[in-house]
Amino acid sequence: MSTTPRSVRTTDYHTAGEPFRIVDEDLPPIPGDTVAERRALALRLGPLDELRRLLVREPRGHSGMYGGFIVPPDDDGAHFGVLFWHKDGYSTACGHGTMALGAWAVDTGRVPAPDDGYVPVRIDVPSGRVTATVHRAGGRTTGVTFRNVPTRVLARKVPVTTAFGTVEADIADSGAVYVTVPARDLGLDTTRAALPELVRAGREIRAALPEHDVYGVILYDDLPDTAEGPHQRNVTVFADGQIDRSPCGSGTSARLALLGEDGRLDGGATLTHESVADTVFTGRLLPGGVTEVTGATHRTGSHTFVLDAHDDLGTGFLL
Repeated sequence: MSTTPRSVRTTDYHTAGEPFRIVDEDLPPIPGDTVAERRALALRLGPLDELRRLLVREPRGHSGMYGGFIVPPDDDGAHFGVLFWHKDGYSTACGHGTMALGAWAVDTGRVPAPDDGYVPVRIDVPSGRVTATVHRAGGRTTGVTFRNVPTRVLARKVPVTTAFGTVEADIADSGAVYVTVPARDLGLDTTRAALPELVRAGREIRAALPEHDVYGVILYDDLPDTAEGPHQRNVTVFADGQIDRSPCGSGTSARLALLGEDGRLDGGATLTHESVADTVFTGRLLPGGVTEVTGATHRTGSHTFVLDAHDDLGTGFLL
């Protein structure tokens, strides 16, 4: 543990209930000319990955913790870059994190913003360049709209055998690959009581599709349409069985692409997307597979985490 900083400062946000821990200093050198190159090397960088484990594991974090290391952008067209991380490694995309980063950049003055109006924050992530447009009113941030890289539908009605029966899955790439399945097809619903079985189903579905490099599995319920368009509730199981507390930003992009192909977003309809924590994103599908997802994000704290040289737990543990 001699390579890990004795202390590291973070700023924490949540977006619709899902945490995001931001680190913009105290980072070891990260080689690479682009954010994508830096992500490819991150797991092999001992000091950096020790820092990730320190911040994501208990007692300083938990298995559902998410965060990002601020790195240089690919070029002058973006304000900064980010390496997204979770308990299992580094992801290619993170919509809720992008929204938190937009708010953080404005709230800290890194990107100047008016008291009232909108300001775009351009961020290079491993999957490309994305934009977090920060909404301002009365001198405070009131919401963020995440414009993602274009989403592609990869496959429809792929049969997947699980312990809950054989289901048909739809697959889309929205910067990360998501599989979506109606929860009812598994005999489940998207309630808190069903979370253990939803996680089990998500793990099984992901494991059954190794050729697609699946990042997340979205299990959803259709709810009655609103006046603006479709209304769904989902549980997104990502990485190795983690639960997204938010409706999932990049996962919402995947759902938008699939709903658009089904003709359910004609005429500029808006998706109302709920999470298991009862928080909401709204989403729109634009031409060319571009999606916009809007939600609320709030700062939860500023922290200095310390690694005591005599702490036998070191970077922590996971349960």
